[in-house]
Amino acid sequence: MSGFVHLHVHTEYSLLDGATRIAVATKKAKEMGMPALAMTDHGNMYGAVEFFDACEKVGIKAIIGTEFYVCDDLTKKEGRPKLNHLVLLVKNDEGYKNISLLNSIAFRDGYHIKPRIDLKTLEEHHDGLICLSACLAGNIPQAIIHRDFEEAERLVVRFKDLFGDDFYLELQNHFIKEQAEVNKYLKIYAEKYGVKTVATNDVHYVSRDDAMSQDVLMCVQTAADYSDPNRLRFENDEFYLKSYEEMAELFPDDLDALETTLEIADKCDFAFVYGHYMFPHYKPETGDEPLTYIRKLIDEGIKKKYGTETKEIRDRIETELAVIVKQGFVEYFLIVWDYINAAKKMGISVGPGRGSGAGSIVAYLIGITNIDPLKYDLYFERFLNPERVSAPDFDVDFEDSRRQEVIDYVKRKYGEDSVCKIVTFGTMAAKNAVKDVGRVLRLPYSETDRVTKAIPNKLVRKSAKGEDIELKRPNILMKVFGKYRPKEDAKDYGVDFSVRELTEIYESDPEIARTVDIAIKLEDSPRQASTHACGVIIGADILDRHMPLGRNGEDITSQYTGVQLEHLGFLKMDFLGLRNLSDIKMAIEYIKENHGVEIDFDKSTYDDPKVFEYMSTGNTKAIFQLESAGFQRFMRQLRPTSIEDIVAAVSLYRPGPMDSIPRFVECKHNPEKVFYAHPLLEPILKQTYGCIVYQEQVMRIVQDLAGYTLGQADMVRRMMGKKKVDEMVKEEAVFIHGKPETVDSHGKVSKAIDGCLKRGVPEEVARGIWNEMKDFAKYAFNKSHAAAYSLITYQTAYLKYYYEPEFLTSVLNNRITVMDEIKNYIQYAKDEGIQILQPDINESVGYFSVKDGKIRYGLAAIKGIGISAIDSIVREREEHGKYTSFENFISRCESKVLNKRLVENLIYAGAFDKLGRKRTQMLAVADELINRVAMIAKQRESSQISLFDDMLKDEDPFTCEYPNMKEFDVKAKLSNEKEVTGIYLSGHPLDGYKNSLKDCTFSTSMLLNTEEDEDGNTVYTDVTDEMSVYIGGVITSFDKTSTKTGSFMSFVTLEDAYGAVECVFFPKTHEKYKNLLKPDNIVKIKGKLQLRDDKVSVIADSAESVSDVPDEEEEAADKTKTQFLGIILNDLTKDAKDELIDILSTYPGDVSVCFKIDGKNYKMSQKVRKCRGLLNELLSIVSEEDIKFFQV
Repeated sequence: MSGFVHLHVHTEYSLLDGATRIAVATKKAKEMGMPALAMTDHGNMYGAVEFFDACEKVGIKAIIGTEFYVCDDLTKKEGRPKLNHLVLLVKNDEGYKNISLLNSIAFRDGYHIKPRIDLKTLEEHHDGLICLSACLAGNIPQAIIHRDFEEAERLVVRFKDLFGDDFYLELQNHFIKEQAEVNKYLKIYAEKYGVKTVATNDVHYVSRDDAMSQDVLMCVQTAADYSDPNRLRFENDEFYLKSYEEMAELFPDDLDALETTLEIADKCDFAFVYGHYMFPHYKPETGDEPLTYIRKLIDEGIKKKYGTETKEIRDRIETELAVIVKQGFVEYFLIVWDYINAAKKMGISVGPGRGSGAGSIVAYLIGITNIDPLKYDLYFERFLNPERVSAPDFDVDFEDSRRQEVIDYVKRKYGEDSVCKIVTFGTMAAKNAVKDVGRVLRLPYSETDRVTKAIPNKLVRKSAKGEDIELKRPNILMKVFGKYRPKEDAKDYGVDFSVRELTEIYESDPEIARTVDIAIKLEDSPRQASTHACGVIIGADILDRHMPLGRNGEDITSQYTGVQLEHLGFLKMDFLGLRNLSDIKMAIEYIKENHGVEIDFDKSTYDDPKVFEYMSTGNTKAIFQLESAGFQRFMRQLRPTSIEDIVAAVSLYRPGPMDSIPRFVECKHNPEKVFYAHPLLEPILKQTYGCIVYQEQVMRIVQDLAGYTLGQADMVRRMMGKKKVDEMVKEEAVFIHGKPETVDSHGKVSKAIDGCLKRGVPEEVARGIWNEMKDFAKYAFNKSHAAAYSLITYQTAYLKYYYEPEFLTSVLNNRITVMDEIKNYIQYAKDEGIQILQPDINESVGYFSVKDGKIRYGLAAIKGIGISAIDSIVREREEHGKYTSFENFISRCESKVLNKRLVENLIYAGAFDKLGRKRTQMLAVADELINRVAMIAKQRESSQISLFDDMLKDEDPFTCEYPNMKEFDVKAKLSNEKEVTGIYLSGHPLDGYKNSLKDCTFSTSMLLNTEEDEDGNTVYTDVTDEMSVYIGGVITSFDKTSTKTGSFMSFVTLEDAYGAVECVFFPKTHEKYKNLLKPDNIVKIKGKLQLRDDKVSVIADSAESVSDVPDEEEEAADKTKTQFLGIILNDLTKDAKDELIDILSTYPGDVSVCFKIDGKNYKMSQKVRKCRGLLNELLSIVSEEDIKFFQV
């Protein structure tokens, strides 16, 4: 055994500073014979649980600690604080409570640039802690360095008095000049005051070879170039995990200080305890015991959900309750019920269920879920296994805009200090690691880009049986260039052939190799801490005595991850926000308002054939789960006829099971092709046409064919899902041949299993069924989750089919801040024949509104129009009537919300178009009118108010002369609209080019459909990297740049009806097509799609102009009828009428024009041609409702 233990170690959780990988360091410490290892990250305990588990795994003691940032007064938060370091180690359980509390205080109360404590706080919470005086940044070493020896001694005495024999003076030797001087005085103080010295190394990386990696990490943190001589850096490469022999060489005269490390290690006696729960207690307001109360809720639920009780219902209830009571989760169910019930009382929409919890009848009856597990054949054992105790996990969906209200309720109920959100870590994934390192080392961007493009998203190796086994994504670079590194032929080494390019790049350039080598060491290390999207911890009491808390912005979070907290026994709840619930709720409100129809999906039978017929058309845009182009095709193929078809569809349409879709569709439409390997399979697989689709089906198969209990069956399901090959081989024999009852060392009985043979299933058939289950179980879906979510799918489909304008209005409003989605859904609504009305100061409200099947643009979607301004504008209109003119609006607008930007943006958006003035005219007088409002407000606040009142009697201050001006041309008008709303309102530059663009195979709408893969990464569902695309649109921006060779390339933003995408023209294509690449040109571009992390672009191969194509909406007149353009002209000014005549004169043709003025009809001698250009210009003067083309 080594005579030394490292007590000052910074792991990767000293974010962007420590490069000591926990798994590597613990293994290295064990190899060097050290009995223990400490973790002392800067200002946090993020890595404590991971570190403890890693030490346990290799068989050494874990010493938990923190190197705190210490300030003079944590309440002072001005300027850049002076911070010293101090190392605290956990001695016992009390010490863990105090170090957790100190960490929490540092983040919650002391955070200013860094999490900080002060010595006053330390004095209040020091029991059970060991204190080391820290590195050169410690307050005692700093006093010595600054020659303030009196202060140094005062601090030694203060710490000695506080910690007694648990205070140690820390000696370090990294061959730094100041350390020798500091060590000299520390040894003097040690002898003078009876304080022991302890030798440490300020470990920031595991081996000397890792020094450069840590140095690069520091550059990433400080955004510095590696070559910058003035950057922050360590003085040498001595900050690694040294052996006893190396440490003895550093301290030949202080070997007792090395021995002291063992003394400290012996003192430290803390371990995390797993397997016990720290859930809060739930006390019913009725005073009942929890079990009594939940039974009352169940009985009420039976009457509400079923009407009458049957034996099947009662048996299922008692079976579930027996497990819930035995495992101690009655109060857990009530806690979830309570906040769901509170949400419903607050009018917040709650989803029907999510995950395996939908399989519980108890949850259904008390209102946690809203899907009948008996009707959908869902299993409770998939949620709570009676043969394997594990905490239940109810994930609950709330309407996304009000999710925080539910969390706030929980905080009020259990106490602010007993509830927190959960930390999560952004990591340096393979591609990002290469980018970060490449940037620090100043590797040319083109080279970095070449490497990242060659990094695969997944690796596959061959098993001994020749099967492909996908390697998990973490540490891709390590797998490629480490254990699985290919040499000559990647396939021979079991790695996907796509890494051949990566290895060739690596071997072609030493600078690239150096970059990748460093990236390998940093890959997947935590980069920054953030807040988990939905996880919340509810504690039995104040949390900061049980775990350290952190901060992310205004959120107080745990310092441990959700999985770690669950292992420690904390109650973790997921409060998820689901936007589609907001869509449904808002649509139902609009439908009631517009049609007087009240929709209650709680009473729905989910069997309307028209809804399924509608889904079968593939027109599933905006329908939950069915939006993608691929799913639209699937719906057309499947032609669903029941909710069960939808449940199966959402389960199958995922990587893996997607391969079974052709068979599923064929068997649905051709029942004679359905095949069951054994008659016992028919009742299990009938609803899915002979295909295994759900995990629950796997459970039922092993239960019915081989005699497993559902608890045992769930174990098999887990085993197959996790691809535990060795265990599956053993279990196959049990499935076929069975096994006797067994009793383990704890007296737990495992019931006998008959096996297939005993139940009459031939061995060959049983083996074939097992292999099919084994193959599909890797991908089989949780039916409980699919069934619950399919109800939401049906609800959105129902609303869209019967009330599409109201439904799409709700969709728009719930995405009002996401401009790409607004563009997409507005264009879709137009495609569906729904009229989109531009903003109108007398009709629009804050959000999009719907009336008479038309959708009106909302004021909140206009830039620069705040909520307070909208409220003021709408309130004034509702209280005192509509605005009668532009100047009337200005005069009635509150001065506190009136400003130039608001007025101009409303003008550009067309909100005043119906008030009888041109946009150009209103812009010309806006400043003057706004100034008058300001002047009046000022006068009213001054003593001149009486004089001003007299003046008003003689002259209206808001009377103004509008200059005689032409309106903006169509191009300028559209450009202004897009500038202030993000979209074109009164038309689109592509209007009239549908025929010219109909051969384009790609639109930006295909980029809006994404999903998460099994690693949590966002992937596109409708497009793939390198796919060929052909897109048409208008050029909205053009940027030319020079390359290293002096040639030019360009970046073009191309916008179609749904959104925009960047198109890259490399030098050759740029030179060939540069004359076409000008803003406002309408072009078609062919190329390859490039998906790089979160950026999408088209690498252009060619371009062609379509700007000179005639308007395809010009229509030839029917020779047998007369074509007319009818225009209603009420309340138009003379200027507007004159402009109207000018517009009509610029479009000569053969369509007759007639006007209706004050109820009388007039015919114009001038004839026009019908085209989009004419219509767009007319809309600048009259509303769309007042224009009509017709034939007589």
